[in-house]
Amino acid sequence: MKIVNRITLLIVFFTLFSCLKIDDKNKKPNIILIVADDLGWTDASFMGSNFYETPNIDKLSKSGMTFYNGYASSANCAPSRATMLSGKYQTKHGIYTVGTSERGNKKTRKIIPIKNKTILDLDFFIIPEMLKTKGYINGHFGKWHMGPKGFYPEQRGFDLNIGGNEKGGPGKGGYFSPYLNPNLSDGPDNEYLTDRLGNEVVNFIESNKKKSFFAYVPFYSVHTPIQSKKSYQSKYCKKLGDVNHRRCDYAGMIESLDENIGKIISKIEELNLAENTLIIFTSDNGGIRSISNQFPLRAGKGSYYEGGIKVPLIFSWKGKIKAESVSYERVSNIDFFPTVKTIVNYENSDLKLDGVDLNPIFKGEKIRKRSLFFHFPIYLEPYNVHLDDGTDPLFRTRPGSVIIKDNWKLHYYYENNQIELYKIDEDVSESNDLSEINFEKKNELFNDLKNWKTKNKAPVPSIINPHFDQKYVDSLNFLIKNNKVSGRVNRNEKIINNNPFYSTQNN
Repeated sequence: MKIVNRITLLIVFFTLFSCLKIDDKNKKPNIILIVADDLGWTDASFMGSNFYETPNIDKLSKSGMTFYNGYASSANCAPSRATMLSGKYQTKHGIYTVGTSERGNKKTRKIIPIKNKTILDLDFFIIPEMLKTKGYINGHFGKWHMGPKGFYPEQRGFDLNIGGNEKGGPGKGGYFSPYLNPNLSDGPDNEYLTDRLGNEVVNFIESNKKKSFFAYVPFYSVHTPIQSKKSYQSKYCKKLGDVNHRRCDYAGMIESLDENIGKIISKIEELNLAENTLIIFTSDNGGIRSISNQFPLRAGKGSYYEGGIKVPLIFSWKGKIKAESVSYERVSNIDFFPTVKTIVNYENSDLKLDGVDLNPIFKGEKIRKRSLFFHFPIYLEPYNVHLDDGTDPLFRTRPGSVIIKDNWKLHYYYENNQIELYKIDEDVSESNDLSEINFEKKNELFNDLKNWKTKNKAPVPSIINPHFDQKYVDSLNFLIKNNKVSGRVNRNEKIINNNPFYSTQNN
């Protein structure tokens, strides 16, 4: 009888153990997507900064693969996020910028820009909705910016929304509690927003450690207003910077961002989840050049020169992605959806995604050859006319489209049919325009861009603006050239206000 009982117990034990192993094997990997806001390509120490300190992001870089040619799909936040989440170019969802497309004073715009959408329609199937069909618990922590109530994260596949709404910045309360954010309860007085979001993510991971979870962590930081903890700011004010990186308040914000990414990594390690957790880290667009110069890249946020669209990018997954590996493949956040789709084995092949699956790169293989496209048929006014280094002093960018093919990049502008051509592996600063030298390459890229626009039904602005005033433009440029004015000249106007120094937008 004792022998029979022992055999029975052994059978039960091995059956339970076998079931546990099967359950563990079939458990979908956890996914953490961390998106910094306005963090530039060189704004982390692993990307070369000697002023900003990011030991935790550096650790993440060493634990996985760093992409040195990672791009955002757009040069400012809303269109970049919409494309990242939907896997579709801006020509499909119609979000090209934040708010109105009529940026800058109407007298300075030669053509009428394409109307902009501010809502990612519910018809678009996005990453969290896909993951929901695979049984994931989804949490959103931070900036949403994809539409008003009715289009919030709760309506887009998320089980939990902490702090996300239609706003592009942290709100009237800034980075310190009380936040004045209807989607985020206030913490203790002077609680720091980045700390709060980091803590919320850690709690979410702890609560869902036995489930497959997706944590989308779009921190508000380092978006304006530039507000750091005083002690962190003081630390960097005592540190020697350089001509490109020296703002101590901005450095303090980056340290808080890094610190809270460290909390997330530590929680994953503490719970022994690293082998079943993919962590992606990136930024939604380039940094603001007047705050942090992204040298050697030209320009910054809002520009389609490299400084506006090139971003830090890391994929880390213990045991699946080789530690301390690097890639120089030109990839974009438009590739996140097809990459995650493969990882979770989502079998619907009719999604018609515009990006490519990056999984072959993780295995040391090549992805299929393709070009990257950027379509921006609108205007974006300057932050600082002397520091932006954009299209010209009056705009960070004017209506145009861009193609990157291999190591070549072509800019095309609709106001005057202007073309610029750069070989960006040799000229990452985009300072040597080859459009009047290499006609063959110019025509090749221009035709590829033209065909892409036709295929994707890209709206092209062509109507002349009757309010355009060349004399007004010349007078502004004269004042700028002779240092009679500075800063945010040619700001956005109210309907009844023709003052070029008045602003109603902040992106």
